[in-house]
Amino acid sequence: MSLRIYGNRALKTLPGLETRPTPARVRQAIFNIWQGAIPGCRWLDLCAGTGAMGAEALCRGAALAVGIEQSGKACAVIQQNWQMVAQPEQRFRVLRGDLQRQISHLSGQQFDRIYFDPPYDSDLYEPTLQAVSKLELLTDSGELAAEHRPERPMPEVAGLSLLKQKSYGGTTVAFYARANH
Repeated sequence: MSLRIYGNRALKTLPGLETRPTPARVRQAIFNIWQGAIPGCRWLDLCAGTGAMGAEALCRGAALAVGIEQSGKACAVIQQNWQMVAQPEQRFRVLRGDLQRQISHLSGQQFDRIYFDPPYDSDLYEPTLQAVSKLELLTDSGELAAEHRPERPMPEVAGLSLLKQKSYGGTTVAFYARANH
């Protein structure tokens, strides 16, 4: 599969359906919504897949990208993709393993933007959003975007406020921020 990001850069992908890259239309919409917040930001990519969202964030000036992905093959692709697009002053790290275990290792860190794209039929939404809230992974002005099926109701989580939802065909993105900020 051919995958291109900002600046017409080609990324590596895995063959088959092991990962489901965020459609180009959705990627573009997310970065249009967040355009002023990306330069210098700290980016967290949950269920990173090919790493396209983190690569796009790096191309647009993110200072740091951290990705969590369960698949070892996908982690190798993410590492290659991010190495290819990152500038010397940018840092990135890919964590391999179970999302709930790996996210707990981020305690004490904060991110300006978090992108969460789990398998749509998974049970990862609520526990992951709860972990983001409990660990205070979002900065006071940060936002989290969670990709999901349009018909899936998104959970309400203590400490997070659902700001809005935007639909793009078969994909909906729910935007959250820290509550009371």
